[in-house]
Amino acid sequence: MYISRSQFKRIRHLLPKPRGSRRISHYRLLNALAYMASNGCKWRALPTRFGPWHTIYMRLYRWAHSGVLVEVLSHLQQDRLSQWCVQALSLDSTIVKVHPDGCGARKKTVHKP
Repeated sequence: MYISRSQFKRIRHLLPKPRGSRRISHYRLLNALAYMASNGCKWRALPTRFGPWHTIYMRLYRWAHSGVLVEVLSHLQQDRLSQWCVQALSLDSTIVKVHPDGCGARKKTVHKP
């Protein structure tokens, strides 16, 4: 799955102006996102043809928090340019021990009236 040049031209107006050095174009960045969505790889396993993984991660992070990414993906789906369905599932095995009194356990001593 990737974004063609014609699809990119139709969403270019939604993207912010690049800031700083332009090592990675927005076109390559969106194709890196498409690669990540279709293959589900880790950031560090992203192929080098897309550029440094940390640069891609930081730009996508900024776009996600500013709402640009949601707008771009919804525009792609509304115009039927792409059928992305990104779903996430996260499992966490963190265990926090709580004192027995904190979880509603019955006390061992019985109060007599």
